[in-house]
Amino acid sequence: MAVPDKGVLGPLAGVRVVELAGIGPGPFAAMLLADLGADVVRVDRPGGGGLAINPEYDVTNRNKRSVIVDLKAADGADRVLDLVDRADVLIEGYRPGVAERLGVGPGACHARNPKLVYGRMTGWGQEGPLAQRAGHDIAYIAITGTLGMIGNPGEPPTVPANLVGDYAGGSLYLVVGILAALHHAREHGTGQVVDAAIVDGTAHLTSMIHGMLAGGGWQDRRGANLLDGGCPFYGNYETADGGYMAVGALEQQFYDEFIELLGLTGEAPARKDLARWGELREAVAARFKERTREEWTAVFEGSDACVAPVLSLSEAPGHPHLAARGTFVHHGGITQPAPAPRFSATPTHVRGGPAQPGADTEAVARDWDVPVLVQHSGITTKEDS
Repeated sequence: MAVPDKGVLGPLAGVRVVELAGIGPGPFAAMLLADLGADVVRVDRPGGGGLAINPEYDVTNRNKRSVIVDLKAADGADRVLDLVDRADVLIEGYRPGVAERLGVGPGACHARNPKLVYGRMTGWGQEGPLAQRAGHDIAYIAITGTLGMIGNPGEPPTVPANLVGDYAGGSLYLVVGILAALHHAREHGTGQVVDAAIVDGTAHLTSMIHGMLAGGGWQDRRGANLLDGGCPFYGNYETADGGYMAVGALEQQFYDEFIELLGLTGEAPARKDLARWGELREAVAARFKERTREEWTAVFEGSDACVAPVLSLSEAPGHPHLAARGTFVHHGGITQPAPAPRFSATPTHVRGGPAQPGADTEAVARDWDVPVLVQHSGITTKEDS
């Protein structure tokens, strides 16, 4: 694996981002921009806030710098607007109207910097009946139909952590929107507001499924379809030691190899006979229970049967393929995913650990050429100079 050139910051080197501290998808989106080389300055509030995670381990704040500004103080908004003057992008994740009340809404920011891309990250969006309601990932994906797709029939829907809503439907769509708006700003000289709502992004993720539903190729219930566990050759199977193997042998040639290595050639019911899918699933499940996860991993190693062991979070970095690619890195005592995707001319890397609140105040003021901010007992003031 090639070692990233530490002198190359990534394809977004030179882009300046102001992140108004929040939780969940906003910080993750800002981390992605920082991983890609942007100079991300996180504006933390006095006393911290958000989820109870030690800042030293909050990987979503890696590759960033932090200043502390009390936006409720008399000059708080002005301090942020000083940064906005020099920024290309701002990210905020407040409820609709809060940024405006704090004096750092799109109007105030664009008055100072017309080219600014103003990224807004919410669950419900900036308007609509639920816009002012509290919420979290699980509720956002629930009303889009996405949560209802996941899980076994006859059981409650499976909660996919906060990956589908917060990060896939939220953070990634915010980043796509920011990059598109940044391109437009550089071409036309005008910034704009990016309204990234988790409900919108999560719904968008189901585009293919909606097409299949309209065409009669998808049933509107869990565990009855090709990709939701209903198919006996696309799902997870328990092994003799309580582990699991993931099977995705959809195409005929892959399925044939899967059945051969499983030792069911000539015994398994025809895969196209949907009426016998239950029988096929039972045969596959019984065979997987005969060996351990490690033994089955060895059986399918090097094959095109589309079978892989289901690893835990702590096991994943040790997988030979991921280790060879450097998919995970160890930085500052924390094993964590490496930046993604990869670039041939502007490689990315973890440049620094999680930004500690207020640790970079003077450095940011110097580098961005804004008034120095000094925090005293939770109060942010302009330093006399």
